[in-house]
Parts: sequence; structure tokens; C-alpha cells
Amino acid sequence: MPEMTPEQVKALQEKLSQMSPEELKAFQKKNCIFCQIVDGKVSSKKIYEDDVCVAVLDINPANPGHMLLMPKEHYAIMPLIPEDELKHMSMVAKALSHVLLKVLKVGGTNIFIANGALAGQRAQHFMLHVIPRKEGDGVKLEIPKKKITKSQMAEIRKRLKARIDVIFGKKKEEVLIEQEPEVIKSVGEVIEKEKEKEEPEEEAVEKPKKKKAKKKPKAKKAKKKAKKKEPEVTLDDIAELMK
Repeated sequence: MPEMTPEQVKALQEKLSQMSPEELKAFQKKNCIFCQIVDGKVSSKKIYEDDVCVAVLDINPANPGHMLLMPKEHYAIMPLIPEDELKHMSMVAKALSHVLLKVLKVGGTNIFIANGALAGQRAQHFMLHVIPRKEGDGVKLEIPKKKITKSQMAEIRKRLKARIDVIFGKKKEEVLIEQEPEVIKSVGEVIEKEKEKEEPEEEAVEKPKKKKAKKKPKAKKAKKKAKKKEPEVTLDDIAELMK
């Protein structure tokens, strides 16, 4: 396919921006090679098919038996897929993984999704990879271990858990100020100024209390009396104990 000129790219972007969601989806489906595989317009090695999804062998596999499981309907990324379809695909992926383990006698499988371009998604059609694994197969799916501070971890957990609790019905959605550092900063400054105003008043109230509280002689006398009441230990007593 010839590379588009800057003018053609601009014209296409303008055309896409004027499309309705339905028109845009139809346009994407028409130009999606995986939709053509689903429809049988492009040849493939199908190994499973039902009303919801299709599984084909990858033509450039990470290992022999590498499968691509995709929905029949065109969805670019996972959040667009209806929940019932996604559940069905998960069930199919589990079965396909089991088949690889039994038939190809592999030691394990990698089941993963590249969701979005920055996550490594190359095709504009959602798919789930099922890759058979053997010892020393050279396939590297390593996740790097990066350092993160405890405060960063705590902040990430707080923000994620707040949203997760809402999604799963554990908590009602609250109106939060998100990604507005200037607003948060100004609110913080107001709070600090209010504290400064309150501090002199608190000191003025506390000072008289400190003056009135200077009645400690009685406590000292009480301690002295208590000491007098305690039996004195003499050297003779210690000598008696050391016998």
C-alpha cells in the first residue's frame, strides 16, 4: 500500500472528524484486515469459531501454535467490548490454553492483551494472544522491575482504589478535584492562611491558663511527705541482707 502524502493524511483526518460514531465504526471495519479475516475475505488458518469470536494461527508466531483470538465485531480496544462478549472470550481463551498444553505437550502458555498503541498494540482490532511456551524457547516477555517510593505507591493506591470501589459498587461516586494542581494549591494556601490567623488567638487563650497553673509547691510538699513515710534503709540493713 503506497504511503499517504501529508495532504492526503490531513484530508482523511478531516473526513474522520466529521463522521458519526456509527459511520466511523463502519469505516474502520471496512479497512480492518482482521475484520476481513473474520468475514473470510482474507485466507487464514482458523482453528475455532463461534457466534462471538474467531481464533486463528498467527502467521508470524512467537512459537508454533501461537493463536490470535478476536471478536467477530470490530472493537479497537478492550473498553469498547461488551462485558458478556469479553467474558465469553475469556472462557474460550482458557479452553485454547488447555488444548495447547495437552496437544503440543508444552510447559505453559502466555495469555496477554496489548491494549493500546503504547502497550504494543499494532492492529486496530482487539485480540487476545495465546502463546505456547517451552523451556529455552527464546521468547522474552519480561516485565522490568522499577523502583517506586512508598509515598508514590500510597498515592497511586488511593486514587485507583477510589475509582475501583465506585465501579464495583462498594462506594458511591464522589465529586473529586482531579488533575487540577493549581486549584488544589490555592485551596491549600487558603487553609494555611486560616491556620495562621487562628494561631495568635489560641496562644492568647492558653497564656492565662499557664499562669494559673503555677501552683506546684503543694505537689512538692506531698512528695516530701511521701518520702518521709517511706522506711529508711540503713547500712546495717544492707549488711544484714548480704549475710
